[in-house]
Amino acid sequence: MKFLIITGISGAGKTQVLHFLEDMGYYCIDNMPVLFLSAFAQAVSEGKIKAKNVAVVTDIRGGEMFSNIEEELSKISKDTCPYEIVFLEADHTALVRRYKETRRAHPLAPHGPVEKGIAAEREIMANIRQKADHVINTSNLLTRELNEIVREKFGDEGKKKEFFSINVMSFGFKYGIPIATDLVMDVRFLPNPYYVEDMRYRTGLDEDVYKYVTENEQCAEFVKRYSEMIMYLVPHYIRDGRRQITISIGCTGGKHRSVAITEMLKKVFEENSLVAKSSHRDIERK
Repeated sequence: MKFLIITGISGAGKTQVLHFLEDMGYYCIDNMPVLFLSAFAQAVSEGKIKAKNVAVVTDIRGGEMFSNIEEELSKISKDTCPYEIVFLEADHTALVRRYKETRRAHPLAPHGPVEKGIAAEREIMANIRQKADHVINTSNLLTRELNEIVREKFGDEGKKKEFFSINVMSFGFKYGIPIATDLVMDVRFLPNPYYVEDMRYRTGLDEDVYKYVTENEQCAEFVKRYSEMIMYLVPHYIRDGRRQITISIGCTGGKHRSVAITEMLKKVFEENSLVAKSSHRDIERK
């Protein structure tokens, strides 16, 4: 289990990092009072927290309680509960700009200049920064770049794809393209079971209809090329911070060809260790 204690300068991106970790499957707590830190660590070490990885943010928002952080950390045995301190910081100019953009007050200067609060916080945080296992300066990082750093440092390299899913949806063009879609593919070039009398009122989920659509050279070549393109794109989507994409596969009525191809693509993605889900928007339409 990874146990991350996230702290650092206000406005440096601690909450954002926590959201990234939550997307990666971490059990996350924001703004944990320092006085609860050792008790929580004990619960983690005893297996009372049912999670593979855990991350908590504790910082200056705790007020005077935060002065006890070193004392609380000294109570946590790294032998029974290994933890890592992640310290987020940013340059003075970047912090001032962010506060001006969000129009939020600094915790240490609620009614005064932001600059004064930042300076006071740096002084308070100096010791804990020295103890940090990881120091991340977010001054010049885009959101996707910070996400990538977090995934590289704290993710399971062999399981990155588990945090990304592909939703494959069939639909009928006659009813419009689904709104919540990222990529659209038209499969109306494939043989249409609608013109086979005993298949007309059935769907691509029926075995013989599925085979009619998929068991031909044209379909095999299309699925091979299209799935390879999607699988090429997946690492780039992950690097950009995406958690999922929706691929909409369309035919005329959304009952035969698009349904069969949707199921075929889902199978191909799963065979390549990707998380894939299928759905059929128009399959029940008359």
